[in-house]
Amino acid sequence: MSLVDELARLEDLRARGALTEDEFRRAKARLLDGSAPGEIPAVSAVGRLRRSRSDRWIGGVCGGIAVASGVESWIWRLLFAVLFLFGGTGLVVYLLLWLFVPNE
Repeated sequence: MSLVDELARLEDLRARGALTEDEFRRAKARLLDGSAPGEIPAVSAVGRLRRSRSDRWIGGVCGGIAVASGVESWIWRLLFAVLFLFGGTGLVVYLLLWLFVPNE
């Protein structure tokens, strides 16, 4: 469904009384923010990526990726450590994420 169709469906539900004004406003805001039901999960996860303030060992990168992806942070730490053994790739990627990903 296109965005116009989704908005028309929401308006119809509100007109029939199935949605309250508050529910309508929240659903409309969700659609206009781009978090529509048909959105690709990976794209949504990248948009939510923030460095963690609570789950951090060095810079909070792995904790932030864990929150955005739903995978435990220790798995991300292990992945970066393994990548570090392959020519330092893990360190380079981690440092770039530390520099360019904002804090929570």
